[in-house]
Amino acid sequence: MQSPLPVRDGVNATRLRLPDEGPWETAMDYMMHRWGHIDPQGIEDRFDAGEIVGEGGVPLSRHTRLEDHTFIWYYRTLPPETRIPVELGILHQDEHLLVVDKPHFLPTTPGGTYIQESALVRLRNQLDLPDLIPMHRLDRMTAGVLLFSTNPQTRGRYQVLFEKRQVQKQYECVSAADPAPGHPAVDFPVVVRNRMAKSRSYLLAEVVEGEPNAETRIEQLETLDGSTAPGAHGAGARLARYRLEPHTGKTHQLRVHMASLGLGIVNDAFYPELLDKAPDNYGKPLQLLARGIRFVDPISGRPVEYRSGLELSETVRARSRTAPENFGNPAA
Repeated sequence: MQSPLPVRDGVNATRLRLPDEGPWETAMDYMMHRWGHIDPQGIEDRFDAGEIVGEGGVPLSRHTRLEDHTFIWYYRTLPPETRIPVELGILHQDEHLLVVDKPHFLPTTPGGTYIQESALVRLRNQLDLPDLIPMHRLDRMTAGVLLFSTNPQTRGRYQVLFEKRQVQKQYECVSAADPAPGHPAVDFPVVVRNRMAKSRSYLLAEVVEGEPNAETRIEQLETLDGSTAPGAHGAGARLARYRLEPHTGKTHQLRVHMASLGLGIVNDAFYPELLDKAPDNYGKPLQLLARGIRFVDPISGRPVEYRSGLELSETVRARSRTAPENFGNPAA
């Protein structure tokens, strides 16, 4: 259902469904029941200013009856947010698409404590594109290629590509070169197929019995000389860089599939072991990157591919250790 209120400060108006019946005579009575303990004066002021609207953008008053509207819209009061010290990079922009390099730690869309500090809201404000909508999502801790639709008229043609799995995605990660103790050796490339479901633990997914609904092809690209894996792999375990090609899109699929091989991704606070919640450590990002995405563009009919310009920090560190010394210009 389309909001009758425009995007403001990069954020959509909030939609609230009113109950069909109850002990509340007016829409304001119901809102007071829900949030009056937080800011009763603010709720009254919004009704008086006509800032709470119903279907068709009709302003509600203090006396609008509960049964007069099914849905109402209003703007939330946005709490102050500390800026996340990362920046988005623009890879491509045209009249239909915006393609960006999303950094680690920045969520794709508003949620929880991150509203202004999300890729969507930042880009709407930065580029003055209130109609911007993400075509897919990356976890907050995952960096890399992220596509947005800039044009509501052509948005559906791109959405169909994702719905029909006609978009090929490629990721990279850094993990141990060899599985953790208790896991068998892996003959790469390997295809991991299993059934994933949301677990009873907060924000986690897990492998369960049943028909497979998640599939990833995994290939080890190179070992990273001089790098060692933390955690369960033990001191001195080598690191390696992997290519991951998901054929499905379950939540945390790549992280779960790597962990299932005994190759949990470096700096993963969820898998294979849930660590205690801690403040973000910007020096230790999850070593997972959406490297590229390709598809046949539904507007031009041509194959397109967008590639991230980012590098995983563990890869950069390993290469810097093995790079030859720069002694300057011998002729100087």
